[in-house]
Amino acid sequence: MPQKQIKALVTGGAGFIGSHLCEALLDLGFSVTAVDNFATASKSNIRHLLKTHRSFKFYKGSVMNPALMERLIRSCDIVYHLAAAVGIIYILDHPIDSILTNVKGTEIVLKLASKYDKKVLITSSSEVYGKQPPSPIREEDDRILGSTSTSRWSYSDSKATDEFLALAYATEKKLPVVIVRLFNVVGPRQVGNYGMVLPRFIEEALSNKPITVFGDGSQIRSFCYVTDAVRAIVDLSLSEKACGKTFNIGSDESLSIKQLAYKIKQKTRSRSKIVYISYEKFYGEHFEDVTFRAPDLSRIRATIRYQSRYGIDQIIDETVAYFQRRTEKRK
Repeated sequence: MPQKQIKALVTGGAGFIGSHLCEALLDLGFSVTAVDNFATASKSNIRHLLKTHRSFKFYKGSVMNPALMERLIRSCDIVYHLAAAVGIIYILDHPIDSILTNVKGTEIVLKLASKYDKKVLITSSSEVYGKQPPSPIREEDDRILGSTSTSRWSYSDSKATDEFLALAYATEKKLPVVIVRLFNVVGPRQVGNYGMVLPRFIEEALSNKPITVFGDGSQIRSFCYVTDAVRAIVDLSLSEKACGKTFNIGSDESLSIKQLAYKIKQKTRSRSKIVYISYEKFYGEHFEDVTFRAPDLSRIRATIRYQSRYGIDQIIDETVAYFQRRTEKRK
């Protein structure tokens, strides 16, 4: 007998990562329904899916709408909950909406998933770790956060609350949940409008504008290509061993923001100057950055044998090519 087609619901499905996830699930034979309110997403991310896939449906709406979410969750087999406030600029400009969307939206999803006994994968963030010392961060490490007067930590706390809720539903209601913490996922369709550093640097370099580095550029980050992240999300969602657990998703390779700027300048053959400005000048007072953030990937490797396939040079090449194609289409 033919296998039953899995019906997936992707919240935040028109976003950067969400659209890639929808694409991957459709390629695997899933039926996919996506929902997004376009707060930080674009319909252009999913236009090709609407044209080419009969198994893809899209609803413009919010996870804050319980009636809509009940109808969509009741009809699916598994929920991929990606809808959230994203990007440091959006979070600083919309602090109330960011907190409520992250916490209340996730509560609605979990409550309805529990009501209809649907598996849920929750996307969290490396931001939950806060200000860690310079060594790869494990899932069970303590969280080290700043003052409540520093707005960025509200995002960290809201995502941590999402995790607490998910694990509480797993314990009390026996809801099958998987939590993933994403570390700087990058690639085609990501934009620099909300503070994402890689697309911003690339757009500045390609237009020969100054490549703007905040602080002294010594901050260490690891970057994970979206294809690697999506593959890990799907594999974890289908793994029985992953239920009730939290997983880092990222790359072993890390570099400083200054090194990233120079790599992009070199690869694009840009005439841009690399300039440094203070956080206060751009973000205002009370902004606090993190000096180091890179994941320990032991747990995910032990569970699904995960390995990131894209190094930073290939990530830059692929993303630069995407922006160049996009520019050509606009001409």
